[in-house]
Amino acid sequence: MSSTPRRAPKAGIHPDPSKSWLRRAWPLLRAHRTLLATSLTLSFAGLIVQVQIPNLVRIGIDRALVAHTAGLAGYVWLIAGLAVAQGVINYLARLYLLRTAYELEYDLRTIVFGHFMRMSYGFYDRVQSGELMSRATSDIRAVQMYLTFGPSILVQCLIAVIAFALMVAVNPLLAVVSMLTMPAIAVLGVRMRKAIFPVSWLIQSRLAGIATVVDENIQGVRIVKAFAAEQRQIDTLAGAADRVRWAYTTDARIRSRWIPVMDNMPRLGLALVLLVGGLMVLNGHATVGTVVAFNSYVLMLQPPFRMLGMIIMMGQRAAASSQRIYEILDTPAEIVEPAAPVAPSPEGDLLFRDVRFAYPDGTLALDGLNLHIRPGETVALVGATGAGKSTVGRLAARFYDVSAGSVELDGVDVRDYPLATLRDRVGIVPDEPFLFSVSLHDNIAFGRPEATREQVIAAARAAGADGFIHELASGYDTVVGERGYTLSGGQRQRVAIARALLVNPPVLILDDATSAVDVRVEHEIHESLRDLMRHRTTIVVAHRLATINLADRVLLIDGGRVVADGTHASLLATEPRYARVLAASGESAAAGESAAAGEKEPVA
Repeated sequence: MSSTPRRAPKAGIHPDPSKSWLRRAWPLLRAHRTLLATSLTLSFAGLIVQVQIPNLVRIGIDRALVAHTAGLAGYVWLIAGLAVAQGVINYLARLYLLRTAYELEYDLRTIVFGHFMRMSYGFYDRVQSGELMSRATSDIRAVQMYLTFGPSILVQCLIAVIAFALMVAVNPLLAVVSMLTMPAIAVLGVRMRKAIFPVSWLIQSRLAGIATVVDENIQGVRIVKAFAAEQRQIDTLAGAADRVRWAYTTDARIRSRWIPVMDNMPRLGLALVLLVGGLMVLNGHATVGTVVAFNSYVLMLQPPFRMLGMIIMMGQRAAASSQRIYEILDTPAEIVEPAAPVAPSPEGDLLFRDVRFAYPDGTLALDGLNLHIRPGETVALVGATGAGKSTVGRLAARFYDVSAGSVELDGVDVRDYPLATLRDRVGIVPDEPFLFSVSLHDNIAFGRPEATREQVIAAARAAGADGFIHELASGYDTVVGERGYTLSGGQRQRVAIARALLVNPPVLILDDATSAVDVRVEHEIHESLRDLMRHRTTIVVAHRLATINLADRVLLIDGGRVVADGTHASLLATEPRYARVLAASGESAAAGESAAAGEKEPVA
């Protein structure tokens, strides 16, 4: 499973939020200027060829059909040749334009996704995944369409300028008549632009709402079905779709009000040309060929002005989408690389000094935590739900930064470590393991893609996963379903443990990592872990006594701080809060047995 992109983006988005959205996107567009300029140059050349055809028709009619001073066949072949040349030029222009579009889209997606990967846990605590998916797909497409097809449409609109110049050269009065309706079209375009912008923003926002509903229901489909909530969720989606439909209907109503008028203004110009041109022919001030040519030129004016309305709508949609993208890109990463990184030799000495931490929603998790775990020591964290046990591991790996105090690894604040180095040295197995839709080999080797099959198998054996993997049809090459749901919860946890063990971190944090396995499998995993823990610092977030018994000492966490420290037997005998936590987790009977056994053990 490769994590290396095909190439890095050629440029980025300008970081100054005070600039207009187009000026911020300009560095990206400039990076692809060669392809885009080639496409636009070819488009312009095609226009030059196109406007010559009506002029040849004019000359051919006046000379071959009216004055009989030249042959008709030569003009026919010349017009046919120009048509073929225009087709070839337009093909090449379109080819280069689409290449530009796809290159821009690639860079935009890479920039946005790269920013997603740099954001910390706190960002994802606040933002819905469906919202992010919408901004990384439909919003990027809207911006890409405008940045590439916008300049192309503007070049196509130049046909009006070129045609008008030829019309002036042939008959200035008739040229002025044909352009009488154009100022009205410009005014209508500006008014339509102002009306469409807020609706464009609303459409993109409500499309993101639909993406959120769909994403959550696909990921949570098992919960939806477990509670027979299918119809309720369909109704929820229908409500979101109704809101999008209203926004699209409003957008269509605005367009239907303005675009027909803009489209028909050039046709009014055509009627004026026929009227004035016909009178001029009757009075001998113009030729029949001139009137026919002017009809063609006026018809050429219609598509550019129709496209002008299109580019206005594309611009409004792109402006709304770009602001939604920039809102994400302008959000700074809370966890950043240190200015002067250090990385002492890994020992596994972990120290929490007066640590205070609150989650982004304000929930206080740790309040003055002091904790020292020596190299090679195994410590079990026990406490009620919400006591802050899992937060200890998240701060050690710097998924979040402390609000106050410090977390030190081998005598150095974790904020002074390069992030990649820190995460290599602090491995976490979460209580809800996530697996990718790739082979089991690739899932286990996620932290070390270069690992050999033998190394992967060794890690799987240590985690108690090798047995069930060999029973699968394709063994380690079996591709698991999305999020690993084709495996049981216990199997996913064993694969997650193997993934962490393969990296071989000096500090290992097991966040209730065996909660979904049965007692027999848990015992097998613990027997393997005993050897692996012998020379590494291990924090075990525990609820089961079997897991607690892995530890050299047990820490009771309450109210975000350590309130008791000792062995399981000593805490059970002297700390009522510890006994209550075990009883709440259903371990009271086993706790009594363990206490009895502990009384018989000699004191060291």
